[in-house]
Amino acid sequence: MARLGVNIDHIATVRQARGGREPDPVAAAPIVEMAGADGLVVHLREDRRHIQDRDLNVLREIVHTKLNLEMAATDAMVHLAMEVKPHLVTLVPERREELTTEGGLDVHGQRQRLKDVILLLHQSGIAVSLFIDPVLEQIKGARRVEADCIELHTGRYANALGLKEQDIEFESLAQAARAAYKLELAVSAGHGLTYHNARRLRAISEIVEYNIGHSIIARAIFTGLERAVREMKELLR
Repeated sequence: MARLGVNIDHIATVRQARGGREPDPVAAAPIVEMAGADGLVVHLREDRRHIQDRDLNVLREIVHTKLNLEMAATDAMVHLAMEVKPHLVTLVPERREELTTEGGLDVHGQRQRLKDVILLLHQSGIAVSLFIDPVLEQIKGARRVEADCIELHTGRYANALGLKEQDIEFESLAQAARAAYKLELAVSAGHGLTYHNARRLRAISEIVEYNIGHSIIARAIFTGLERAVREMKELLR
């Protein structure tokens, strides 16, 4: 059964909308873990639009499964990660004007920079994943810069308008996952996945973990967080 990482950024988004203290994303951690999730995911953006430094520090103390920190490969973020020491850092591209992460890292174009960042994080005992598009060149690049794993960007698959388009994107993900597996890279997947489109990806056995946030938090508004996580976990069985 694939593992499930629950992204709780959108709980912080609701909090930041009013500038107060509620809802506290930190309070989600024990609920998510009790519901069977295998880890929590947070994206600490440079503009701090949702998750805050305080959230990250407290989560590192209370998360018993795995804390996956998504972040840009900037000097400031690397130093922060080296201090907090999450279980996993996922390096992602980041543009301030975007609503959510759009597309994967250009590993080939940032090869030396990423290699230097990964070396620093490894020296602090932190495993590193790269958020990339399902493209062979990027997968090979991830191996060259010595990443531990990759997260395949599933946005094109999630946004496919028809079955034919979805078939094409599904096959791209399947081929990418197989290529990464052959290069001894652990494979996870995420972005835009829902209770409807995640089910099909279970056929790609090389994908060992799914990182899902918006769909789970959206359902939790109506069903409660624990039930929403349990339903997604069951779907991935």
